Amino acid sequence: MKNNIDKENSLEKKIDFDAIKKLKFDERGLIPAIAQDVNTKEVLMLAYMNEESIRKTLEEKKACYFSRSRQELWTKGLTSGNIQEVEALYYDCDADSLLVLVKQTGVACHTGNYSCFFNLIMEK
Repeated sequence: MKNNIDKENSLEKKIDFDAIKKLKFDERGLIPAIAQDVNTKEVLMLAYMNEESIRKTLEEKKACYFSRSRQELWTKGLTSGNIQEVEALYYDCDADSLLVLVKQTGVACHTGNYSCFFNLIMEK
């Protein structure tokens, strides 16, 4: 993957709240969000965000998602300590999914694994 994600686009430099209006949320008001380790580029987890969780993430620079099972916002690591400090937030070319670049403290997965993607189906 070509690294076109640089410091000039980081949240420390610029936050574009108007970009939220361009996003295509599903019928429940949610959009998928992939969390990726900003340093290793490892994909950590897939979660969902709504407009409120996106705004909270941008304001606090800590990943906040929407729990579909609990039907509430949850800031990653608030109870576990496994916080995701947000370095950048991107939306894709169709505006229907997000990429959250994070500095992960501890593990990302509730199973105790660093990444939620540890169940191998195929490897060449």
